[in-house]
Amino acid sequence: MAENMRRFACVFPGQGSQEIGMAGPLMEDPLSADVFREAGETLKIDLVKLIQEGPIEDLTQTENAQPAILTTSFAAWKLLIRAFGMNASPTYVAGHSLGEFTALAAAGSLEFKDAVRLVRRRGLLMKEAVSVGEGTMAALIGANHELVAKIVEMAALNEVLDVANYNTAKQTVISGAVGAIERAMKLAKDHGVKKVARLKVSAPFHSRMMGPVREKFEKELQEYKFMTPFCPVVHNVTAWPNTEPRKIINFLAKQIDSSVRWVESIQFMLEHEVEVFIEVGHGAVLQGLVKSIAGKDFNGEILGFAKSEDLDRIIEILGLPKVEKPKETEDPKDLPGLAVKAVDLPSEFPEVNNISDLDPGDEEDEIETGGEKQE
Repeated sequence: MAENMRRFACVFPGQGSQEIGMAGPLMEDPLSADVFREAGETLKIDLVKLIQEGPIEDLTQTENAQPAILTTSFAAWKLLIRAFGMNASPTYVAGHSLGEFTALAAAGSLEFKDAVRLVRRRGLLMKEAVSVGEGTMAALIGANHELVAKIVEMAALNEVLDVANYNTAKQTVISGAVGAIERAMKLAKDHGVKKVARLKVSAPFHSRMMGPVREKFEKELQEYKFMTPFCPVVHNVTAWPNTEPRKIINFLAKQIDSSVRWVESIQFMLEHEVEVFIEVGHGAVLQGLVKSIAGKDFNGEILGFAKSEDLDRIIEILGLPKVEKPKETEDPKDLPGLAVKAVDLPSEFPEVNNISDLDPGDEEDEIETGGEKQE
């Protein structure tokens, strides 16, 4: 490990970050290009063509978007760890919704091929969960969590209505039955919420309406092997770090119909002295969310890594020595792995439904839904 290296966390984006051509910068390096080849062979589809040429309607389909985003992020991760060599390891990793699978693969808890298969299946199950027109989602921007909770309670009226994503202190996504969502949107406007937007999604993700998917997906998860990650993974449903493989299946199954506790996840890492956040993969949505959660007094750095050109700044900020790029003839299997760093985990495991009362932060108009892309 490099001396005086800054504590950093790697975060991985969820569904919504897909874009035609996003694999382009990563196809130039044989190491990352091989990741796309492996994913395509695993799924028996031309994944590179889908990502690079579309059409966007096909790429946005959740069963395609999920493996496409995971593969793009994991390909970037391979370049990042090659650059780190034995000099660095993240203190924590985390991912937003779908991104949690990427985080687990990056941390060595889940084989990449298995992660690709799982998110493909997850997408198909989510797509089939609810009939068209029964459920939807909406974003409430400018309302604190306490007000959102009151709106959800008042608008439900015996229909399903849940908080899907706590993205920032003042950006929350709700999910549930169409009628309940419409009532919640009206109540939000009546209470002066700055921006209320119904989202263009195919299902009410991260709500109790996805309960049947949770049961089916849990059975799927039990067919796969999860290993001890080399660093703690901060899970969406607990906002708490974990290194125990036996708990992962439960957490991933719960995630389907539970809130993404992103605010608490980032706040936990901030409280445990993470100085640098690196969003690994295409887009910058998570960088915006982290910036809002961290607040104006944050003295650290929030970076993105999606292509080789981003490396120099990351290495410089982390205080790492430069690692020369291997020759193309070098076998990727012989590349140095990440250094394993011991991290003390908190002794208490929190209740899943506790939500932190955070100070209001900057509002972000680009919305992370756990579903389709919204801006």
